[in-house]
Amino acid sequence: MTGKQLKNSILQWAIQGKLVPQDPNDEPASVLLEKIRAEKARLVKEGKIKKNKKESIIYRGDDNSYYEKFADGTVVCIDDKIPFDVPKGWEWCRISHLFLHASGKQQSSSNKGKGTPQRFITTSNLYWGRFVLDNVKVMNFTDEEIKACSATKGDLLVCEGGAGYGRSAIWPYDYDICLQNHVHRLKPYIDGICEYVYYFIYLLKESNQLASVGTAMPGLSANRLKGLLLPLPPQREQKHIVDMLTKVIPFVERYDNIEKNLSQLNADLPLLIKKSILQEAIQGKLVQQDPNDEPASVLLQRIKEEKLRLVKEGKLKKKDVVESFIYKGDDNKYYEQIDGNILQIEADYTFPDTWEVVKLSHICRLMDGEKKEGKYICLDAKYLRGKSSGDILTKGKFVSTGDNIILVDGENSGEVFAVPHDGYMGSTFKQLWVSENMHLPYVLYFIQFYKDLLRNSKKGAAIPHLNKEIFYSLVVGIPPYQEQERIAMRIREINDRIKGC
Repeated sequence: MTGKQLKNSILQWAIQGKLVPQDPNDEPASVLLEKIRAEKARLVKEGKIKKNKKESIIYRGDDNSYYEKFADGTVVCIDDKIPFDVPKGWEWCRISHLFLHASGKQQSSSNKGKGTPQRFITTSNLYWGRFVLDNVKVMNFTDEEIKACSATKGDLLVCEGGAGYGRSAIWPYDYDICLQNHVHRLKPYIDGICEYVYYFIYLLKESNQLASVGTAMPGLSANRLKGLLLPLPPQREQKHIVDMLTKVIPFVERYDNIEKNLSQLNADLPLLIKKSILQEAIQGKLVQQDPNDEPASVLLQRIKEEKLRLVKEGKLKKKDVVESFIYKGDDNKYYEQIDGNILQIEADYTFPDTWEVVKLSHICRLMDGEKKEGKYICLDAKYLRGKSSGDILTKGKFVSTGDNIILVDGENSGEVFAVPHDGYMGSTFKQLWVSENMHLPYVLYFIQFYKDLLRNSKKGAAIPHLNKEIFYSLVVGIPPYQEQERIAMRIREINDRIKGC
């Protein structure tokens, strides 16, 4: 059970009368409702509030069904709206039966000049159980608006609109505050009922029972809020429920945080293990070195000969064949010698002495592919992941079956795909040339390890992309070919075990 599920279960027990025991000596909720109706009648008589023509009373008939009787005499059976039976001494009522509702003042250019400047709060100041008042704004309010659109200590305030609709808190300060129109004010007719109703609204929102109806924009209209059906305990039991929730909820929230952290750790752990395995692999710590393996220096010579041949065939550019030699100095740091110049280079790790060290540009190149015309499928990322039938194009950058292409733009830049059949690369790809003298899986594991580093933002753009300069400058250790095979095989074995866990 998640922390949220546990909290919702406890709140559900609370509003069903299962969290604390009932006391038959408590004054029943029906008496509390009679007191509230008497208080409303007094306020109407004194002209302080208007009589509600839609006033209603909810009661249980002799047939055990629930009915709602309105001021005009209409009686409606509401059994289908009552979700559960309440304990003896409890009553069902609506929010409007307990509170005088008001909304704040709407901000507009037409009413800026009237009245006097007053601090007011919006939904951005109102959170669950608390207020953030470090950015309170000022707007003009007339005396009449101040009276109608402000909250007093003890009032329950509720967000009307936006993603946070339903968020509620009790105004705790000794001074009044004006309200913007997207904040509902619920002023209790009798003190001591706001805390229980706060938890009731919290449960409805967290358990998705407060969903807005008939609108694309999420929100809690005044009519919807006032019409909410509420299971009302005796006032003394309300206090016991609130006291119990005040004690229990902090422990549930601590459990919730621990549970979320544990869930996140469980989700991240396979990725962290894979990352650690790759890190061990590219440092030469995953498998043992074998002195019988063909030296990596011989491998590098073959790669050089391969690149010279491809230049001659026009498949690589002459600038891609750079005479570079990287070695480890007596100070255990790496140096690169190019055209007689020696420069210290940044290497993330120290590699085994049986390995050679080069920059990734020595064994990999990013290319645009061949220009070609004819009907071919566009090999975009969605198609390559098997989620699209693919669009037919007549010209573009052509790649052949078996070629490797690398995603260079977007959130997943650095992801490599093997081309399943002839086609045109999507515009977010480059063809990835890897020396045929290298073991391809080993090279792809190296690129995968540095994927996060390679995802970099373009200047002036928010879209991540593979940084070509960083890609080419990465320092890579080159094991003997046989060791590359053993490393790749070991990584696959461990990854298969992780998948099986």
